Amino acid sequence: MTEDPPPKSPGRPTVRQLVRTRYHDLTRSERKFANALVEDYPNAGLASITAAAEGAGVSAPVVARMVQKLGFKGYPQFHQALLEELQASVSGPTARRAVWTAEAPATHMLNRFAGSVTQNLAQTFANIDPARFDAAARMLAGDAQLFIVGGRITRSLAEYAFTHFQAIRPRVTHLTSAPATWPHYVLDMVAGDTLLIFDIRRYEDNLLRLAEIASTRGVRAILITDQWASPVATLADATFHCWGEIPSAWESNIAMLSLTEALIAATQEECWPGARARFDQLDRLFEMTRLFRKV
Repeated sequence: MTEDPPPKSPGRPTVRQLVRTRYHDLTRSERKFANALVEDYPNAGLASITAAAEGAGVSAPVVARMVQKLGFKGYPQFHQALLEELQASVSGPTARRAVWTAEAPATHMLNRFAGSVTQNLAQTFANIDPARFDAAARMLAGDAQLFIVGGRITRSLAEYAFTHFQAIRPRVTHLTSAPATWPHYVLDMVAGDTLLIFDIRRYEDNLLRLAEIASTRGVRAILITDQWASPVATLADATFHCWGEIPSAWESNIAMLSLTEALIAATQEECWPGARARFDQLDRLFEMTRLFRKV
């Protein structure tokens, strides 16, 4: 007899997030399997329970107890959840829309959209470790060079972040959307620099290669990604997961934008009063260029 699959929900947390939020409830042996799972996610949980346990150096009963603490009835349900995440991480707009149309409630699109966005924001910020957030803000505010890059969809977020960080602090570089030009930027990267990367499904191989090369040069990476996590997460010093599923063939970047704005605000405070001096200089330059209308 097979177990019922876990209920589908656009805002359901991933297994990785469940491990993180319930890690403190796990025993030492259970944490050993949890660590092995996170280090090789989701592959470490896609094998049989016996093979998964052996791979982590624990017993099968330990794995069974851990997945139950995560909220699953048993290992088959846990295994199915990982398979669904793996499938979701490579699904395109048509497949994503099919999920929503099959489960769409009989309410107006505006209400469904607002509910999804609100839930995405709540889950995103609820799963952010304040200490990790503060550490990322300090990295972004440091004296080292800051490089910012995004992908096909997220390049607009990268440009938005660049505009603000450039006003807050010096030595900020926005990598163009053409990967062929990236070696020119890598040429100037040195150990201790920071690379802020935006990457969502379908994850881009070019961004992973860039992160790999930057890592060999001692560059620290901050990744802003979705709930499934870009492969860049294995190289990042700090990774932030943002929920984005909405009743659409596309995904929402509202949670990613909100997190970006929170990092901008925190970085500004870390750089104050230097940021204030830059703002004052910018205002004087804007006056000279007559860019904005006077009230």
